[in-house]
Amino acid sequence: PHADASVGNVTGSNSVNVFLGLGLPWTIASLYWWCRGDDPEWDLRYQFDSDLSFLGAPGKRSKAFVLKAESLSFNVIVFIACAACALFILAMRRRLFGGELGGPRIAKKVSAVAFTFLWLVYVVLSVMKIKGAL
Repeated sequence: PHADASVGNVTGSNSVNVFLGLGLPWTIASLYWWCRGDDPEWDLRYQFDSDLSFLGAPGKRSKAFVLKAESLSFNVIVFIACAACALFILAMRRRLFGGELGGPRIAKKVSAVAFTFLWLVYVVLSVMKIKGAL
């Protein structure tokens, strides 16, 4: 009668998507750059970048896959805030209606609108950060 299995399935599925969806391409890109010989474009972009001192001395750095975090910390903070709000909504639904899913029609619609709003907040804030509006 509860949706615990569904919520667990979604969480597990998303974890696999993130780990494979990010980890596998990053691993492939790392191997690609590690195996690749001299590359003037890489040298121009990263050889003297002060943020990459862990790759070695400027001018003598080994090729590596580089992905600068830039707005990552901001996105993580926004995600955590949105996730906390979502968990609060789910906890209140369980307390008020005895479960995360179902319940009165109005409550279902309000929850759906709230979750959609949280998603929009995350997307809009992330885009604004990337575009330099924040």
